[in-house]
Amino acid sequence: MPSHCYKQALGSPRCSGMAPFIANSLGCLLLLFLASSSTFSDALTDLEVQYIAHRQLLTFDQSGKEVGDQTGGGGGLDPNLKFENPRLKNAYIALQAWKKGIYSDPFNFTANWVGPDVCKYSGVFCAPAQDGSKLNVVAGIDLNHQDIAGYLPQELGLLTDLALFHLNSNRFCGIIPMSFCNMSIMFEFDVSNNRLVGSFPQAVLCWKEAKFVDIRFNNFEGCIPPEIFTRPLDALFLNNNRFSCSIPPTLGRSTVSVVTMAFNNISGCIPHSIGAMPNVQEIMLAGNSLGGCFPSEIGNLRNVTVLDVSGSGFVGPIPSSFAQLKSVERLDISCNRMTGSIPEEICKLPALKNFTFASNFFTGVAPACNPQSRKDVVIDDGNNCLAGRPMQKPAKDCDPAVTKPVDCSKDVCSGGGSPPKKAESPTEDPHLPASGGMSHPPPPAPVHSPPPPVQSPPPPAPVHSPPPPVLSPPPPAPVHSPPPPVQSPPPPAPVHSPPPPVHSPPPPVHSPPPPVHSPPPPPVQSPPPPVHSPPPPVVQKPPPKPEQSTPPPAKSSPPQPDVVLPPNLGYQYSSPPPPMFPGY
Repeated sequence: MPSHCYKQALGSPRCSGMAPFIANSLGCLLLLFLASSSTFSDALTDLEVQYIAHRQLLTFDQSGKEVGDQTGGGGGLDPNLKFENPRLKNAYIALQAWKKGIYSDPFNFTANWVGPDVCKYSGVFCAPAQDGSKLNVVAGIDLNHQDIAGYLPQELGLLTDLALFHLNSNRFCGIIPMSFCNMSIMFEFDVSNNRLVGSFPQAVLCWKEAKFVDIRFNNFEGCIPPEIFTRPLDALFLNNNRFSCSIPPTLGRSTVSVVTMAFNNISGCIPHSIGAMPNVQEIMLAGNSLGGCFPSEIGNLRNVTVLDVSGSGFVGPIPSSFAQLKSVERLDISCNRMTGSIPEEICKLPALKNFTFASNFFTGVAPACNPQSRKDVVIDDGNNCLAGRPMQKPAKDCDPAVTKPVDCSKDVCSGGGSPPKKAESPTEDPHLPASGGMSHPPPPAPVHSPPPPVQSPPPPAPVHSPPPPVLSPPPPAPVHSPPPPVQSPPPPAPVHSPPPPVHSPPPPVHSPPPPVHSPPPPPVQSPPPPVHSPPPPVVQKPPPKPEQSTPPPAKSSPPQPDVVLPPNLGYQYSSPPPPMFPGY
């Protein structure tokens, strides 16, 4: 097996060792448990891990949207504190509640979060409000790369003027509260590489003007909501979580230029609507439990430059429509169960720089696809069934796939009527785990339902004897989608996805904090151990300190669709750039 498939199969979040597997997934409760324990053992079972994660979810309220005193009353607030305006008072209440929810701050980044002048807090940026240039508000928060452990309290919903929220590469756990819906002008949201859990954060669906959403390298699970693809996003990063179900057909309505759903538990087919995506340039679906044949509509993606569908159980030949991908630079279909020949038109695509079709069952390749004949294109054809090529599969592994190829005209994923073949397909690569190189098996079939039809070989004759009568309450229904194992810490590098945005300014010199006139935080026995796994690489480019000398013009009405962010707080995506707005 080529090295890249080995890393993809065994270096993915599902196949790492037990110790890091546990360390990244247990969240708040386990961190507190470890802090109070003198030793740590790998003896925890998967059931215990899932139980602790479930208890963590029960610890936080996921339903409340209204928080605190929205008018800035601040019950229990020191009456001697003076604030420039009610919104800064609300910001003080929110940030003090958050500070109480932080139980480990190894760099003392939040040490100066005291006093009423919240605009001087580390990582907190103020700017004129969009509905009034003379009103100073908290417009951005950036705690990137501070290794802070804690959770996100409901009171953060008081930060209604927040447009940027950057927390990547910390140890925040728990859920994202629904109170984040109050952040109505949110534009850039990055909580990647933390320990957040729960279903897809529904608060994200409240934001009408958000352009950048990055929640990768966490432990979110459940289905991806169809509504997310109807929002006016430019970049959406969902990779390296535990999302399941299928890709919603609303994918074709998405305005994103970059979308990554790699390394989850997503199953089913690629929706035919994928060809209708108007702006997409990068699509990463690697390392899921997808299957079947490719829909021909993929060929309509004339602007796509990166297409990675490796390690996801696809079968059948390469659709001829792939030859229409005139802008593709990187095409990766490796580690699947595909058959047939590589057509010459694909290897002659004008922008192609890297084509990987290793670890499939291809039996033929056009002369233009020979690695020796294409010095301008990196081609990896290893671990196939190509006669005369080095490092190919043995004949005994190739024969079942070669003699019984998949007919994509009858495959449901490509528009036919038969369900996609799964692990029982004769084209299964014996060198890869089931389901396209991933260790997560497909859900078991119901006990009392007949086996699904397969194309070849024909299924055995059904048993005609009736089922025994039910003499007692029927057994519980079989679980079709058991909870997948909790993922390990993020691998050293995200899959082809751009680095998370970074705007963290250099931390200021901290002076000893004065006493905070608020109730003391709940006692914690000891700080949790530091994270031993490296975060995904993030190129940190601190922006200049935000200036307030050029405030945007005053507005007499609520923010309009043309969002104006605080000056110097925005940035340009690594690939591709977002739409430019005034003040970016």
